[in-house]
Amino acid sequence: MKRIEVEQRTILIGLAGSHGYGLNRPESDFDFRGVFIAPKRYYLGFDHIEQKDTGWDEPGIFPFLDSNKDTVIYELKKILQLLSGANPNVLELLWLNNYPVLTSLGQHLISHRKLFLSKKVKHTYSGYAFAQIKKMETHRKWLLNPPQKKPLPSDFGIEDEAPLIKDELNAFLEYLYNLIRGRIEFLEEAEQLYQLLTADIDFKGVLKQYSLPDATLDYTQKLTNSRKDFIRLLQKSQNYQIALREWKAYLSWQENRNPVRAKMERKSGFDLKHGMHCIRLLRSGLEILQKGEVIVDRRIAGDVEDLRAILKGEYSYEQVMKMAEDLVAQMEIFYEQSSLPAKPDLEQINRLCMELVEMQGWS
Repeated sequence: MKRIEVEQRTILIGLAGSHGYGLNRPESDFDFRGVFIAPKRYYLGFDHIEQKDTGWDEPGIFPFLDSNKDTVIYELKKILQLLSGANPNVLELLWLNNYPVLTSLGQHLISHRKLFLSKKVKHTYSGYAFAQIKKMETHRKWLLNPPQKKPLPSDFGIEDEAPLIKDELNAFLEYLYNLIRGRIEFLEEAEQLYQLLTADIDFKGVLKQYSLPDATLDYTQKLTNSRKDFIRLLQKSQNYQIALREWKAYLSWQENRNPVRAKMERKSGFDLKHGMHCIRLLRSGLEILQKGEVIVDRRIAGDVEDLRAILKGEYSYEQVMKMAEDLVAQMEIFYEQSSLPAKPDLEQINRLCMELVEMQGWS
């Protein structure tokens, strides 16, 4: 869809990112997030759209979006799915302080924002925080012990044959995922496990991100009717592809780092921005479990100066990791005590979706 078509059907746009958190500096970019309702053909026909995240140099009706690369406007059904899954980056959109665009339909969506709060936030907010920790650890490893050379297949015991390429690995792992899911889907005693692997955890993503442990190789071989030498090659190829991916990421990190951020990272020994976001996410998740609301603006939450201190390097890597550990422990406690539902009411959310589409109209 063209920019102007999306903007004509947009029901809200909020100022997110550092400005939403109250952590912006004079040079900070403007991050805009919004919601639009697509025309009839996208719901009843073959056309499909999930979001508009490019093309802001096209003609439009909201000048503040002109050529802004940090803008995403989500289609209604897509954002309701993300909201139902307690996606932290999207959940905060309904709790911002600044909405440059807010129609009556956008206000209607915001008035139903508590529909999307559930105990799932413990898993999603801690999961996003752990992703920040993973980046911190990776960058710290590169700072303290940078890779010396591009990995070779022979480094992983692949000598006389070519390693499996990424597409081959992903095709096999997709097959393995479907086999495992099929094994547990209709077993009554495995209902919770099925829910865990298909809804609460991106198990398919885990399979593709990490190599198969040694303990699983025999079972994988039997389950997939594969040759033992193929499974061994699979595991070696996974390790090689993971190392190759990290090597490429390292080169990209070296080439594209913000000079000021890189200087602070070298001085402190870890990426301060990732550290700050880790703590912000865990505190936000804890607040939702405790208070049943999302506090996006950290000035309101009362910890904006503390988060700024992390960005300035006033906390060591060890101190930030200890803060994260303590927050995770608190989330475990408040998860049990929280009055939030275990999961959102999808039927109510479905009705809300239909209401908004009908209110917007097809034309």
